[in-house]
Amino acid sequence: MEKIIPYLSAFSTVIGLIFFLGIVWWAWSPRRKEANQESAELPFDLPDEFSKEKS
Repeated sequence: MEKIIPYLSAFSTVIGLIFFLGIVWWAWSPRRKEANQESAELPFDLPDEFSKEKS
């Protein structure tokens, strides 16, 4: 069992790296451009909490 632990550690590191790169690739893919732009504008679309006019 002691001989297999380093291989399991290396395997889990490689799998984690593959998942990380997959998420980065998905987030930066051209198909996500519109959704990313919409998300970037969300803070500016909120009403101003500290405006002088209260409704």
